[in-house]
Amino acid sequence: MKYYLVAGEASGDLHGANLMKALKHEDHEAVFRYFGGNKMQAEGGTLVKHYADMAFMGFTEVILNLRTIFKNLSACKADITGWKPDVLILIDFPGFNLKIAEFAKACGIKVCYYISPKVWAWNQKRVLKIKKVVDHMFCILPFEVDFYRNWGMEVDYVGNPLLDEVAQFSPDANFRVAGGLGDGKIIALLPGSRKQEIERLLPVMLLLTDQYPAYCFAIAAAPSFSESYYHQFIGDRNVQLCFNNTYNLLHHAHAAIVASGTATLETALFKVPQVVVYKGGVISIAIAKMLVKIKFISLVNLIVNKKIVTELIQEECNIQNLNFSLSAILSETGRSNMLNQYDELLQLMGKPGASAKTARLIYKYAAASS
Repeated sequence: MKYYLVAGEASGDLHGANLMKALKHEDHEAVFRYFGGNKMQAEGGTLVKHYADMAFMGFTEVILNLRTIFKNLSACKADITGWKPDVLILIDFPGFNLKIAEFAKACGIKVCYYISPKVWAWNQKRVLKIKKVVDHMFCILPFEVDFYRNWGMEVDYVGNPLLDEVAQFSPDANFRVAGGLGDGKIIALLPGSRKQEIERLLPVMLLLTDQYPAYCFAIAAAPSFSESYYHQFIGDRNVQLCFNNTYNLLHHAHAAIVASGTATLETALFKVPQVVVYKGGVISIAIAKMLVKIKFISLVNLIVNKKIVTELIQEECNIQNLNFSLSAILSETGRSNMLNQYDELLQLMGKPGASAKTARLIYKYAAASS
C-alpha cells in the first residue's frame, strides 16, 4: 500500500520514522512519501519537504509566516493529489494537519491521525471537526480516550511511542570521549528544535555555566542547524555540542534544563532530574493565557496530573529562578524526590509497543476498506 505521512516537527519525525519501520513489518509492499525529516528519510521512501521549513512557534510567529504556511499547504495538497495514497497518516502538528485532513477526506482518502492534537487543552469544540475529517485517531495519553468518548468519538489508545524509542536505544561507549565531555557530571541543555525556541531559551540557559563551573555543560543540538549557529550563543564558554546524540547525552546527564515539549518526557524516561522552561512571544503568550485551560505545560506533570518538575514560563524563566531550581535538583534530597516521582509516571505510561500497535491498526483499517 501507499502511505503518505505528514510530520512538521522533530518529534513528529522521530515518531514517523518508528511508525514507518513498524508498517514495513506489517506490509511488505509498503511505499512511503512524506513531509518529515532525517529520521523518516533514513527509513526510505521520498522526502518531499523537511520539517525545518515548516515549524513556526506561537500565534505571532504563525501570523508572520502565513505566506510560507499557505505555500506549504498548497504544495502538500498538490503532492497528495498527484501521488494518490491509499492512506494519509498525520502526525501531531494540528494547525497544519487538520487542514490537510479536511482536504484528504474530501478527496476520498482514508485519514489516520497519530498523536492527537491537544484539544483537551483549549477550544475543545475542535473535536467536532476532527470527528468529520479523521477516520481513525490514535492517542498516546491515557486520559485522551475518555475525553474523546465524552464528545462521542471512539479512539484507539496505543501507548506512548517514546517508550519504543528509549527501549531501542543502545548507549555509545565512546560518547563522552568523542564529544569532549570528560569524566565530570554533565548538565544537559535541551533548548528545542525550532529557531524561535533556541533563540529565546539558549542564552539564559548558558548563563548557568558561570554558576556551576564544576559541571560539564552540553547542548542537544538540532540537526537542522549548524555548529556556527550555536556558537553565536556559546561564545567563548566551554560548552559542547551534541548533534544527533540527545539520547546518549541524556543517558550520561546528571541533570537537565529542557524546553517544554516532547523532550521533557524523554528526559524523565531516562530518569534525569530536570527543570522545564518556556518562552514565547508576548502576544502569543497573552492569547495563550486566555485560551489554554490546563494546569501544567510539561508532559511529565500533565500525565501524572500534579507537579513533579518545576516549570519556568516566560518572565519566570530567568537566571535567578533557573539557578535556584537547578540547585534544588542537584541536591541529594531534591534529586531523590524527583526520581521517585518519575516511577509513578512510568507506571502510568505502561510498556513499549505503541508504534507496532499503531501500524497493525492502520494496516488493518486500510486493508478493510481497500
